[in-house]
Amino acid sequence: MNNSPFSLSGKTALVTGGSRGIGLAIAKALAENGADVAILARDKKRLAAAKKQLRCKKAWTFAYDLEKTERIEKIFNAIVKETGGIDILVNCAGATIRAKAEDITTESFENIMNINLTAVLKISQAFCRHHIKTGEGGKIINIGSLMCHGARPTTAAYAASKGGLLMLTKSLAVEWAKYGINVNAAGPGYIATELTKPLREDKKFNKWVISKTPLGRWGQPEDIAATAVFLASPASDFITGQIIYIDGGWLAAL
Repeated sequence: MNNSPFSLSGKTALVTGGSRGIGLAIAKALAENGADVAILARDKKRLAAAKKQLRCKKAWTFAYDLEKTERIEKIFNAIVKETGGIDILVNCAGATIRAKAEDITTESFENIMNINLTAVLKISQAFCRHHIKTGEGGKIINIGSLMCHGARPTTAAYAASKGGLLMLTKSLAVEWAKYGINVNAAGPGYIATELTKPLREDKKFNKWVISKTPLGRWGQPEDIAATAVFLASPASDFITGQIIYIDGGWLAAL
């Protein structure tokens, strides 16, 4: 038996957006620390490839587009039925658009809010109801952003969704503490993933990121994964309603 406060032995985690990038790194880290892991994402091929990378006794994949928020609770309940229960929920799935604020359409704005905020609420509600029935506590970890704290041009929709996510995290933490559910967030800085590759290849932008980051580099998905393991583990049992920024010192610098 592993008595480490960071052990996730005997726990089952669900990671949305877990087929690549930060989500996959988190899924792998949870598995390496003892959890069985379910991944929810849209692309079946990516899910199959991701599952092969999970080192855990049991692993599951579920293909679903979280933009379709009306069926999220049904999907979550199906996941619970197949896995036997979800102890840890990591809300990592997300989307962004880059556009001048004056040019954002209502449709594109609502799409970002649906995926980044409404879907998080819906699946977290299903998680909460599940734990009310079982009478056992659980952990929710929302993946935020530097834009939970601030913004830059062309990110109005994304920043609005992540600002909302931070306050949703705090609100759910306050309301669901009575159920033994801890709700926290991790706020990545600029992380080197497949999705940020074009930004890293932009010499001007890449130089700007590094110049603004005291540690002088882009973060890696594993940097976020380690924080997620902490927030999922017994080591964080007295922490709720918080966000931990993993940003290389970005927000600490003037």
